[in-house]
Amino acid sequence: MTNFKKATEKDIPLIRELATISWSAAYENILSTAQIDYMLSEMYSSETILTQIKNSNYLYYLIIKEGKAVGFIGFEFHYEEKTTKLHRIYLVPEAKGKSLGKEAMKFLKREVTSNEDNRIILNVNKDNSAKSFYESQGFQVYEEAVFDIGNGFVMDDYLMEFTFDL
Repeated sequence: MTNFKKATEKDIPLIRELATISWSAAYENILSTAQIDYMLSEMYSSETILTQIKNSNYLYYLIIKEGKAVGFIGFEFHYEEKTTKLHRIYLVPEAKGKSLGKEAMKFLKREVTSNEDNRIILNVNKDNSAKSFYESQGFQVYEEAVFDIGNGFVMDDYLMEFTFDL
């Protein structure tokens, strides 16, 4: 059985460790090591995660399987009107292919509807195979965008959305 444990400040080192493990596997053939290191240092610094956790609309949950944290999901309610943004969902490599991502998406959809949003948005790198996973979960591309993230790096992404039937 998979559990979702709301992360707190004490979980920040674990989130950072899970991010490093999962990012190395997810992006090793997509991004340079320099860009991976830069993005991890910017997006997963202890200070950044702490700021996010202190935001009542931004939640992190650890994905727990057999008593062990194997990934995490981070999302923000009311990012736009009636819209939740899925900022991150990552699993360590050995946890992939075991329906944990699907369980996490079901969990997210339940959380979103209970918080009165009716749309979920996310960004996914154009070369990331996760795009097909999101499509299998009902997400569709609504735009493409390139974001300058500093230090000479960009994110070249599909913007995807899932809308709930009203």
